[in-house]
Amino acid sequence: MIRFWQAVLISWLTISALPAQEALKSFAWVPLKIQSSAFSADLGMLDAERQEYATNLANCAATGVLQAKAAPASLELARRLLTLALNLSPRNKRAIILNFQLGKGLLPEVAKGDYSPQVLARLLLTRGQLLAKQDSPENFLLARMFCQLAAELDPKNEDAVYASEVDRLDHGTLDWTILTRPRPTPDATPTPDNDPPKDNDPPKDLPKDRAPRVGPPSRP
Repeated sequence: MIRFWQAVLISWLTISALPAQEALKSFAWVPLKIQSSAFSADLGMLDAERQEYATNLANCAATGVLQAKAAPASLELARRLLTLALNLSPRNKRAIILNFQLGKGLLPEVAKGDYSPQVLARLLLTRGQLLAKQDSPENFLLARMFCQLAAELDPKNEDAVYASEVDRLDHGTLDWTILTRPRPTPDATPTPDNDPPKDNDPPKDLPKDRAPRVGPPSRP
């Protein structure tokens, strides 16, 4: 009798684990491939600050995916966070590792001392407002992205939501694909050809004392 109930318990545990296994199988992540950053060295952020924000964005992405157990909405937000992180700092350790782990279907670990989404949202909103004051297209682009992410990370932050919606009304929907588009490479400057092409059949020189005959030939 005991063996019978043990078999029933094992069968029940096996059946209960099937939904979790199915959820794990449906977890898919296409690794990001950022060839070059959308932001140049003229961006209004120092390299150290770009590195710090990239780490915080990656940590926030990891926390969201883990807490939501890789739900589609969490993966979509994590993709934007990681894409921006890798554009701010293409060699950021945390962003690179997280992108690799998600590509292998592994749930990340939460980093210790990470900012909460609410705190990060306030930081992004404040920094974005400062970037918007600088007269530069790439600073304005990053400001819009920071503002939208702030609203998504903390929808209860009324200042972030209002700023994001006003930006959308004034400038249209933000196109995030600009961060993943191939960057045009400068065309190679053609080198001057010092040796001009030679004519394979150059005309023969006429004798200096003879001019070319023009008109009909003379009668004999």
